[in-house]
Amino acid sequence: MATTSRCGGSLQTTITERNASGASFWARHQRSIAPWLFLTPALVLFAVYVLAPIVQSIALSFYEWDGLGKARFVGLANYIELAGDVDFRAALKNNVIWLAGFMLSIPAGLFLALFLNQSVFGMRAVKSLFFFPFVISQAVIGLVFSWFYDPANGLLFHVLHWFGIGRVAVLSDERYVTYGIVVAGLYPQIAYCMILYLTGLNNVRADLIEAARLEGAKGWSMLTRVVLPQLRPATFVAVVVTVVGALRSFDMVSIMTQGGPYGSSRVLAYYMYEQALSEYGYRMGYGSAIATVLFLIMLVYIAFVIVRIYRQEQERH
Repeated sequence: MATTSRCGGSLQTTITERNASGASFWARHQRSIAPWLFLTPALVLFAVYVLAPIVQSIALSFYEWDGLGKARFVGLANYIELAGDVDFRAALKNNVIWLAGFMLSIPAGLFLALFLNQSVFGMRAVKSLFFFPFVISQAVIGLVFSWFYDPANGLLFHVLHWFGIGRVAVLSDERYVTYGIVVAGLYPQIAYCMILYLTGLNNVRADLIEAARLEGAKGWSMLTRVVLPQLRPATFVAVVVTVVGALRSFDMVSIMTQGGPYGSSRVLAYYMYEQALSEYGYRMGYGSAIATVLFLIMLVYIAFVIVRIYRQEQERH
């Protein structure tokens, strides 16, 4: 009986030690393990619905496929064809115009945020009016600007007529059509950048502002040396979102011109759609090659911005 008691006690001690060691392992590592437990569902969904389609699209760009039959491996043939595709170069040029034009939304949004960041009666209602373009559908904005550019009876026609200028068919003229669509796209993008900067201005340290005022800083020096450095996180988000929005622009082109006239307003996203999914193409492999090039352009540009901001932060510290 004594032997049994000793064995039972030894077994109980071993189990207790194992439980204690297990508990101590969790106690030692729970701060590093717990975040991954919360992130795992999001990471799984991100891998399934974002990373996997990207990999599949890149892989499909090496094939010739109509979406129904058997895919045929063609290697780099789609990319070689892209290099000599005049329509692809025109769409790429339009994307550069979109990118340059959309970057104007960042200083414009900052200006509006500084203007609206005041404790004045009724300012909340004014902020809502400026934010309204971002809330409404892109399709609605496209239709409104199509009516605005109408050379027969649009608001632009009446304004030009008042100044003694003849009709300008913005959406029917190859020289102006891309710029006209970019202006329509800027309308909601400026509102989004404005909200980002308004949020950032709420987090600006008041003590630094007061200290700068005591040192005699005001106006432009106050803005560039005190306020803007504290708005770097908002600026980073604004730049990334603006660049991505400019490069993947599709809806405005589809609604306002459908790539016309004569393909002069095509962008890469719309050209990809035409080649892969419209009645003009059904070339899934070629469309995937266009999507891959667009993805690489966004990846390189955003990586450049991230590295530059990271280096600036390192220099500050």
